Amino acid sequence: MGAIELRNVEKWFSEVQVIKGVDLTIADGEFIIFVGPSGCGKSTLLRMIGGLEDVSRGQIIIDGMDATDQPPSKRGLAMVFQSYALYPHMTVRENMGFSLKTAGAPKDELDAKVMDAARGLKLEPLLERRPKELSGGQRQRVAIGRSIVRDPTAFLFDEPLSNLDASLRVDMRYEIAKLHQRLKSTMIYVTHDQVEAMTLADRIVVLDAGFIAQVGTPRELYERPANLFVATFIGSPKMNILPCTDGTGDFVLGSGDHSLGIRPEHIEVTEAGQGTCDGTVDIIEYLGADTFVIADCGALGKLTVRLRGEDVALGQTVGLSFPDAALHFFDPSGKAMRAG
Repeated sequence: MGAIELRNVEKWFSEVQVIKGVDLTIADGEFIIFVGPSGCGKSTLLRMIGGLEDVSRGQIIIDGMDATDQPPSKRGLAMVFQSYALYPHMTVRENMGFSLKTAGAPKDELDAKVMDAARGLKLEPLLERRPKELSGGQRQRVAIGRSIVRDPTAFLFDEPLSNLDASLRVDMRYEIAKLHQRLKSTMIYVTHDQVEAMTLADRIVVLDAGFIAQVGTPRELYERPANLFVATFIGSPKMNILPCTDGTGDFVLGSGDHSLGIRPEHIEVTEAGQGTCDGTVDIIEYLGADTFVIADCGALGKLTVRLRGEDVALGQTVGLSFPDAALHFFDPSGKAMRAG
């Protein structure tokens, strides 16, 4: 069992509070991802769960037991960092089995667990190599394999793919997704990469300056953001935000203390003068499968539009239409009022 509960958890460094009363329940077998901007507290919160940082206030409950004051070795958790931290003088086999060996596990049990983990991670041909003979992706798989053989209550991943190049990150995302499907273990994962969060998580925890801004499935966060912070943080390119009057009825753009949000893919390009507003094509970003246009809408600012086959030219003035069902409204405090 790998259920984890955080009860009003706080973290202070001297007079500075970095985690501000976090409450969170993680179900056994759930894949949870912490995201947020640099300095939001996501790695600190993960380290608190792992026992690498003390809890200033609150409780951490693991499998129904209060683990707040337990050392890392007593929590039954396995951590995987962006730094592989492999022993350079040991083979892959020895690195993966080291923790069991030091714990006094019988050799046949150690060998069986190492081989089982190696098969699952496609490391069997590499077992007799040393870390210097491996690629970055292979080293990270060894680090994950070392955690698997411990049969932990839960896995804690702290930006494990950030040191890899783009193609290797794609491969390792697949490996981690398959690993979760196979092991069905609880996994808590910290990343700054939205693609990792959206593709891997059962639920995403969005952190903002030590607070939880919203918890939900990737679809819930994308389609129903609870506030302006989540609306502009989740999604790439981010949601367009424009000032408007009260969004509970008819609204007027460009004035008022409320905000209107619309995703780039929901804006429809039409003839100038026939949309919700007009914009002049300022930049065209061709990305192969997608083309994004940044349109200068004068006092309304610049809007990003995802094209769906429309042909536009630099300097062209076009109409931009906002379908009612795609609109999000936020009150002056930034809280969502309603979403399409």
